[in-house]
Amino acid sequence: MASRTEISFPSGDASCSAWLYLPDRAGPSPAPVLVMGHGLGAIREMRLEAFAERFVTAGYACLVFDYRHFGASEGEPRQLLSVERQLADWQAAVACAKSRPELDPDRVVVWGSSFGGGHAIATAARVQVAAAIAQCPFTDGVASVAVIPPATSAKLTALAVRDVIGARRGAPPVMVALAGEPGSAALMTAPDVVPGYLSLVPEGV
Repeated sequence: MASRTEISFPSGDASCSAWLYLPDRAGPSPAPVLVMGHGLGAIREMRLEAFAERFVTAGYACLVFDYRHFGASEGEPRQLLSVERQLADWQAAVACAKSRPELDPDRVVVWGSSFGGGHAIATAARVQVAAAIAQCPFTDGVASVAVIPPATSAKLTALAVRDVIGARRGAPPVMVALAGEPGSAALMTAPDVVPGYLSLVPEGV
């Protein structure tokens, strides 16, 4: 039977919230651990617990965290996507896992999904971990942009330009929808994106 505890760890100028799952293990030996992060714009409540629970039944601990600016973690403004900050959060999460006495610092695995899968690969190249698991990883921004319909790409480019100009004038960030109907100004616009995305969003979020 797994136990889950709410913990936090410092990252940069703020604190990241995480769940720590511990397996029911016999003996005092520390557990191998998976450090788990989600994809683009997602939070840990969006079904990461299902993966963590399966790993825990196999004897692994899991540290499942939210990036700064998302979910229960600190960071202003909210919903800010910063690749640099998210990679720093991954490294801070690994450092947290290695510092806990109930976890084995020599058996830390990074596990990421989608955008987080790309982060897991990058983290494994930067810090010492036992392994990296990348589920459907985002690895090539140019290739991803190339498959966006031209009309959608033009709308997103206009929003990006507006955001850059606004930032120089002290304006708040320009927000972009993560999921949208085909033809809308969203990052993902396949016909099944909206119902698929909404099926992962917990009630009250």
